Order: sequence, then C-alpha cells, then structure tokens
Amino acid sequence: MHVDEWLQAIPAVWVYVLVGMVIGIESLGIPLPGEIVLVSSALLAAKGVVDPLWVGICASIGAIVGDSIGYAIGRRGGKPMFDRLGRRFPKHFGPSHIGKAERYFHRYGMWTVFFGRFVALLRILAGPLAGALHMPYWKFLIANMLGGVAWAGGTTAVIYYLGMAAERWLQGFSWVALVVALLFGAATTLILRRRAAKMAAEEPEEPGEPVGAG
Repeated sequence: MHVDEWLQAIPAVWVYVLVGMVIGIESLGIPLPGEIVLVSSALLAAKGVVDPLWVGICASIGAIVGDSIGYAIGRRGGKPMFDRLGRRFPKHFGPSHIGKAERYFHRYGMWTVFFGRFVALLRILAGPLAGALHMPYWKFLIANMLGGVAWAGGTTAVIYYLGMAAERWLQGFSWVALVVALLFGAATTLILRRRAAKMAAEEPEEPGEPVGAG
C-alpha cells in the first residue's frame, strides 16, 4: 500500500497528527520521510479527503517544534554527540555530512536554518547542529519559524493547487495528477540537491565567519 492510500484509510484528524509528528521527529534529527508524508497529505487535500489549511498548519508546527527540540539536544550534547552518531549512523551523520553542514553554518549563519528546510541533509541536521555550534537561539528561532512555515506551507499549497488543477484538467484521472505532482516534487528536490552539492563543492575548507553571523 502506497503512503497516500494508507493515509486515505485513516480519519482526517490522525492524518494531521501524523504529518506533524513525522515532520517533527525528522526535524529533531531522526531520518524519516517527512517530505513524502507532506506531499501525500497535500494530494489528499486536493482530493477533498483532508483540509489543506490544517495540513500546512500541522506540518509547520511539527517543523518548528521539532527543530527547536533538536536545537536543545544539540546544545546539550555538543560536538561529541555527532561523533558518536557518526560512528553508529555513518550514512546520515558521517564526518563528510557533518563537515558539509558546518561549512554552511560558518558561511551563511542563520540562513542555513532557513534554506536548510528545503534540503534533505540539512533538514535533519540544522536544529541539532545549530545548538551544538551555539548559534544564538533568537537567530535560530527566527530562521526556524520562517523556514518551517515557508517549506511546510509552500509545499502544501503548491502540491494542493497542482493536484486541484490536474483534477479539473484531466476530469477524474486522479492517478495522472498523482504522477504529475510526484514528478514535480521529485524534480524540485533534485534541483535543490544539485545546487546544494554545487555550493558545497565551492565551500572553503576553513570557516570564514562566526556561526552567529546572519
């Protein structure tokens, strides 16, 4: 059973709870398919199964709260925590991943938290790493809130209206709307990842400015 089929089989209120929980857990540093759940829920909203406003609100709350908890965990655990995670989960927390994220923080400061919401690697690392690097919390909170709302609300709106348009244009061929929306989301994610990789390749090895700069 696909994610959207599974979500459609449960009451709407639990879809909202699930969206918030999955995105929140992902944001505090545990790799989960938050983006897939959000896109699937937005597609269900386009079909009238759930309310797109509540999907966006719950996703935004999950993103903001999860990142804030991740910040607190990173602040308490510090760099040694990432060293331990890197040994146990090298695929997600290996030295190359942490080093790349640190270079983003040193160069872009709080903008890393904002734009990191749109990049899979930084989405799970931004909160804990900001805490470990002792970014001032007020800067983190501003970037976290703006980035969370922009990503969650923007993704929900784009997929919702794309799905609605596809439903109208294709007159009932909902599977085509699903394919179009998923291809659009996949293409957007791929472009963002390629740009992030290009930026990382251009990063200097030594940090150029303090983390708190924004």
